[in-house]
Amino acid sequence: MAEHDLVVRGGTVVDGTGTPRRVADVAVSDGVVTEVGRVEGTGRTEFDADGLVVAPGWVDIHTHYDGQASWDPTLSPSPWHGVTTVVMGNCGVGFAPVKPDRHEWLVALMEGVEDIPGTALHEGITWDWETFPEYLDSLGATPKAIDVGAQVPHAALRGYVMGDRGADHAEVPTPEEIERMGRLAAEGIEAGALGFTTSRTVAHKSIDGRHTPSLTATADELLGIARAIGSTGKGVFGVVADLDDLPAEFALIRAMAETARRPLSITTLQRPGHEVHAYRDLLDLVDAANRDGVEMRSQVAARPVGLLLSLQGTVHPLLMSATYQQLKDLPLPKLVAELRTPEVKARILDELAAPGANLLERMTPAFALGTPPRYFQEPSEAIDLARAYDVLLEGDGTGIVYVPVMNYVEGDSAAVREMLLHPRAVPGLGDAGAHCTMICDASFSTYLLQYWTREAPEDQRLDVEWVVKQQAAATAATVGLRDRGVLAPGYRADLNLIDLDRVGITTTEMLHDLPAGGKRLVQRTQGYEATVVAGQVIRRDGVDTGALPGGLVRGARSL
Repeated sequence: MAEHDLVVRGGTVVDGTGTPRRVADVAVSDGVVTEVGRVEGTGRTEFDADGLVVAPGWVDIHTHYDGQASWDPTLSPSPWHGVTTVVMGNCGVGFAPVKPDRHEWLVALMEGVEDIPGTALHEGITWDWETFPEYLDSLGATPKAIDVGAQVPHAALRGYVMGDRGADHAEVPTPEEIERMGRLAAEGIEAGALGFTTSRTVAHKSIDGRHTPSLTATADELLGIARAIGSTGKGVFGVVADLDDLPAEFALIRAMAETARRPLSITTLQRPGHEVHAYRDLLDLVDAANRDGVEMRSQVAARPVGLLLSLQGTVHPLLMSATYQQLKDLPLPKLVAELRTPEVKARILDELAAPGANLLERMTPAFALGTPPRYFQEPSEAIDLARAYDVLLEGDGTGIVYVPVMNYVEGDSAAVREMLLHPRAVPGLGDAGAHCTMICDASFSTYLLQYWTREAPEDQRLDVEWVVKQQAAATAATVGLRDRGVLAPGYRADLNLIDLDRVGITTTEMLHDLPAGGKRLVQRTQGYEATVVAGQVIRRDGVDTGALPGGLVRGARSL
């Protein structure tokens, strides 16, 4: 009888190809799937998966673990959500290449753009690199619970080549500087970076308020870098942009993919201030590019993208009150006790009635997020300032006021569902590792399964087979990792064992577990019975096992 490293028996296999589920065993040896069907022999480790869905591990292609990956081998919270491969270096920000005197500059940029505490980054990052290949070597030197892929960030590249001029939007790189940026980007790709990313949105600012360095990069610069990367025949592009002038901006972005002859993905959201269905115009342009042989994808979100306002966070509705400012440095229990007194509440609400003092007037609609969290609420459920005050005090001061910003312009889930179902779309944009105090979207992968297959109105639900394919095989293929995301012989043995009736996210909580006591919002999960990476169980019943079978993924992978 054959002996396998791992056998999962009798589960409902949803294999990531989109084909109908079936009851089968899965055998694993040497980190890859060896059999799916009736497995003979025994496994050194065996799971009885009767009643569970057995699916590939999720591949999250939009994270910001660029600093955390150098100090945290677990890369939490992604494994909590069934993610077995993450891709970082998105939005054009990251920590390589970097000269020794630019560490502070990159930290300030990451702190501003991605809301990661600068003190945590300074204390946690090792900085034992300068070039991008050296950064990859550093990442690859230590084992991790899950696999990590990196991308070359445009902002760091600009700062490395142009110095202070790289952050000055009145400056234009010389032809020699463009050539050097392209050469260094290509060097990163050749060393194993999965791609190159850039940002062209005014929402991305350094902690000092300056816009991200790549915001105004010229066509000469972008196409020069694209041409150099294209010469390698490897790598993908990731772009986030405001697209206020959609035809002109998209034409430049498309030209990057055409020039490099490499795939490109672009952030796609329903944005306030744009025409309600402007996202459809972007999806149509992506479609047209693909018909013309230019490979492009839209990265879309699983729900509205919004702000979580709490007493422990950076921003909340009471900040403009002078009385609150006098109390804010109290320990949370004492602060909550003070805020609960009728006289303090009356005084704060009176102060916030002054013109310009009510932040919620600029953040509408606002909702009580609730326990468990509810992201799709009816506009009629929106709350006012007095109700928001009470919500913040719920759970001994851990209550959350939720302000959906993107993907909620029409007050329902229709735009999100339409974008998810577009044939050129893949789920992403969760920003795991970032937005530590005001956004908590690392849970997108769990939410996509929980809400869209089980909790959405019955006529709006999506097939489990489709959801699994989209956030496993489809996301993996988007960044060139074709060795994972499918449960079939020869594929990497990354698996999730899921109780589909229970899987979901729990309430949002603030942890103070980053270096230097930095804080971050997280959401835990239920319903993941086990998560397996390269054939080793890294989490079981919601608890880390301590296994570290993952590591750096260098470059595209095929079977």
